[in-house]
Amino acid sequence: MILKYFRRRDWLMVACCVALITGTVYLDLRIPEYMSEITYRLQNGESPDIIASYGVNMIACAFGSLALAICTATLASRTAAALCRTLRQRQFSQIETWSRQDLDSFSVASLITRSTNDVYQIQQFMGRAINMVIKAPIMAIWALYKITSSAFEWTAVTAVAMVILLVSMTVIMSKGIPYIRKMQWFVDAVNADTREELEGMRTIRAYNARDHATAKFESSSDNLLDNSVRVLRIMSPMRPIASSMMSFLTLAIYWVGAALISAEADTNTQMILFSDMIVFTSYATQVLSSVMMASGILRELPHVMVSSRRIEDVITHESPLRDGPMTAQDATEPGEVSFEHVSFTYPGTDNEILHDVSFTVRKGETLAIIGPTASGKSTLLNLIPRLYDATSGRVTVGGRDVREYGEDDLNTMLGYIPQTAVVFSGSMRENVCYGRMAGKTEEDAMRALRIAQLDDLVARMPNGLDSDVSQHGWNLSGGQKQRLSIARAVCKDPPIYLFDDSFSALDSKTDRNLRDALARETGGATKIIVAQRVGTILDADKIIVLEHGRVVGSGRHSELMESCALYREIAESQLEDFDD
Repeated sequence: MILKYFRRRDWLMVACCVALITGTVYLDLRIPEYMSEITYRLQNGESPDIIASYGVNMIACAFGSLALAICTATLASRTAAALCRTLRQRQFSQIETWSRQDLDSFSVASLITRSTNDVYQIQQFMGRAINMVIKAPIMAIWALYKITSSAFEWTAVTAVAMVILLVSMTVIMSKGIPYIRKMQWFVDAVNADTREELEGMRTIRAYNARDHATAKFESSSDNLLDNSVRVLRIMSPMRPIASSMMSFLTLAIYWVGAALISAEADTNTQMILFSDMIVFTSYATQVLSSVMMASGILRELPHVMVSSRRIEDVITHESPLRDGPMTAQDATEPGEVSFEHVSFTYPGTDNEILHDVSFTVRKGETLAIIGPTASGKSTLLNLIPRLYDATSGRVTVGGRDVREYGEDDLNTMLGYIPQTAVVFSGSMRENVCYGRMAGKTEEDAMRALRIAQLDDLVARMPNGLDSDVSQHGWNLSGGQKQRLSIARAVCKDPPIYLFDDSFSALDSKTDRNLRDALARETGGATKIIVAQRVGTILDADKIIVLEHGRVVGSGRHSELMESCALYREIAESQLEDFDD
């Protein structure tokens, strides 16, 4: 699954690793041959200079193998890092194309884990696997070829040791894999609790709920700990078994070798067998080392398989919301928004949120949407930028169905201010002139801030537009964050504004001034306002009253006061005297 994301450069680096590893194995296997030569020369009493030359060659092979191994490790690490960079980029790019409907199918905590911890698991694994997966079979095959001409007894002992080791690893892996598969899901749960408690820290302290929050975190953390302990308990015998098998194999080779040497009467033959035994021991150790390398990879493989599947789920997730062929220039009625018998049900549920909603707001008009909590106001607004698609009916922008537009072209026509103000770390300038609006001038930014009633705040800041805004806007009040979000939309200067309860944190005076400035400076734009306060929507050209997802009233403020009992009830609860 993961190798298909290798680029041509990555494959070239892997090819270099293969060449380097082959050279490393060759040098490693030459060392026992020099040991045999030294033993043979010592037996024959040859010149110390000749023996020393073989020793120098052994040292040269050892240092050459070390140099090649360092180069291999460096290339493998770079290849693994490059692959993981690609995986992170692919995930991020894919998530950026998702709608809210797609995000609902993955938790935020899980997406963070997939792009950090899961990718890190693969990077750690690939750095070792590129080396070991290539080296183990080359080493094993080459070493086995070297020992096939030796005594059958030694070969049989080596084969038995390999079979025992492989069977042991298979049994251990089969027991450990189920727990390994659960590991990442427990990590997701810990991340979710951590994120929730960090973001809600003020509330937790205000309600003296530290014990409850701690208990909740400890529960998810204990689940992860218990699962991790089970995995370690099951998998921990693999390395000791492999090390012990190495010692037992050496002992068995010497034991068999002693019997073979004792059976020979000729001293010269005995010395040759002794020399062969030393060389065979080195080769057999190399074979078993290859199996140990494979066992290390197999031990980590289940973790990586789970992580790779989770990453693949994100990268290959196909959004059900497809782009259409139309562009913003294809709009036949610029600035117009229309709902035609629209109904909506959230995916995976049976509860209808909106039912047969119809209305039209023309260019330059202001439409307000009001109603009790959970009446479907924000959901209705979310259908316009296609955060979701209508279950039935048709939503049109500029005279065309929103499903006919490309995502970028649809967003170009909309200035969306969400219910929860979104503020990015950086400067005030970067927050106002955001994204593709980076080419906006300082005058454009100050105009937007002036309309949003935020120019006084910027004037008081030490660096003006270049003053820092902390992550999530912690150094701003709730009202200031809302006004900053509104300034961002105004700076974009779209033909249609969507305000999702974007005035809720403003005092009445600021609310009034801001709406007056919007009417004065953006009078040609269409505005759709979701609001809780009647005072915010008194001047709207049309007000729609929602209840349980149905339109129960439509008209201007004065008309609804006469014709809609629900609107009158909401208004009377907020305004002291309507007769004035």
